[in-house]
Amino acid sequence: MTDRTAAAHPAAELGVIGGSGLYALLDDVTEVSVQTPYGQPSDSVFLGEVAGRRVAFLPRHGRGHSLPPHRINYRANLWALRSLGVHQVLGPCAVGGLRREFGPGTLVVPDQLVDRTAARVQTFYDGLPLPDGSLPEVVHVSVADPYCPEGRAAALAAARDHAWEPVDGGTLVVIEGPRFSTRAESRWFTANGWSVVGMTGHPEAVLARELAICYTSLALVTDLDAGVGTGEGVTHAEVLKEFARNVDRLRTVLFKALESLPATRDCICSHALDGVDTGLPPA
Repeated sequence: MTDRTAAAHPAAELGVIGGSGLYALLDDVTEVSVQTPYGQPSDSVFLGEVAGRRVAFLPRHGRGHSLPPHRINYRANLWALRSLGVHQVLGPCAVGGLRREFGPGTLVVPDQLVDRTAARVQTFYDGLPLPDGSLPEVVHVSVADPYCPEGRAAALAAARDHAWEPVDGGTLVVIEGPRFSTRAESRWFTANGWSVVGMTGHPEAVLARELAICYTSLALVTDLDAGVGTGEGVTHAEVLKEFARNVDRLRTVLFKALESLPATRDCICSHALDGVDTGLPPA
């Protein structure tokens, strides 16, 4: 793989924020270094082709998984993809199940999000000047339905096509991390009717909407959360083992979903900034 600037390489139309294992089998992948007004992304962006469509892959935690969830520069990551022309993003992630029927190996395509993080920058519209002196407007974007309906439909169909019946809908609650939930927290999440718990789905979805980018989460359950399961609770080793066990079929479903995403958008995400002067610099 070669290292180039973003301007030196053709743009990508689709994006994936996830682990390096999701693009490792692609041929002719190009590594691109992208600079953003918000600092460094988690890593370089890796450009490849899936079913004739240009796709930008960004390792959420950096190569080697060096960034914990609370230290990921989510704004830089979304801006880097935007600067390459990406307008639809799939965000696979590992989660804990909050219901016994959502055991390890379950694929959930959530339609709702709850933020339980504490210290993450979660907007581009904070009224603070950027390094170039420009000042974004204070903009209030609706995220009543945080995930792209067209992206969700593509993900659900892709899973079913590969004999992996997904959970259609549900709520992903995002915690700060890097620790796992206490049993009391986990039971509280379950009592609220939420479906799965993770550490990275927010603010990715919200930031994407603020840029009018479609965002879809594919949540792979790697364990039953502490308040649902038995024993000593969730371990990091358990999560990694279960994710590795499912990464091949997750990659297959992901690539099929990328292939079937609509080339022309007319969803709520694409119209999120209609008539709005954001004050943000162009991509």
